[in-house]
Amino acid sequence: MTASSGAGAPGATRSDTVAAVVRQWQSVHPDLDTGPMEIIGRINRSAALLQQAEDAPLRRAGLSRPEFDLLGALRRTGHELTPGELARETFSSGAAVTKRLKALTERGLVERRGDARDRRVAHLRLTDAGRDLVDGILPEQLAYETAVLSVLDSTEQDELAELLSGLLSRLEGLQGVLRP
Repeated sequence: MTASSGAGAPGATRSDTVAAVVRQWQSVHPDLDTGPMEIIGRINRSAALLQQAEDAPLRRAGLSRPEFDLLGALRRTGHELTPGELARETFSSGAAVTKRLKALTERGLVERRGDARDRRVAHLRLTDAGRDLVDGILPEQLAYETAVLSVLDSTEQDELAELLSGLLSRLEGLQGVLRP
């Protein structure tokens, strides 16, 4: 249902911050369909709130979210990766990966090995300290996520996961279309 559907204003009975924003926009532009804000706004707001709290274990370990994502990619793939492969695994730019890898290498969490055939290629892997750090933080991250999602029963969690998976799959299929 959208604002223009005539079945009542979206968010009229909702009390979250996005509902207030939608009501404000509707008062300024009653002719516009603010329905997309009902979804996109809530996804963005939820992501921001989850990120703030979820990053607490990372901050205690002295890591940023993007640094943890690099370490996590090396841990979950279980093998060495090149910087380019890490960029693809973490949806990051090559320059950002290079910068983060420098810091992680200096901290002794990642080590580089040159390629015997091509000196321009580096192979990266976690050190024991890097693996221990990821393995120590992951259970805390998952416990937090479990607690957050406990407000939804298992059926609601499954439904939400299915809906978000469908949205993500379609958006990933439109990557070139969505870029300005």
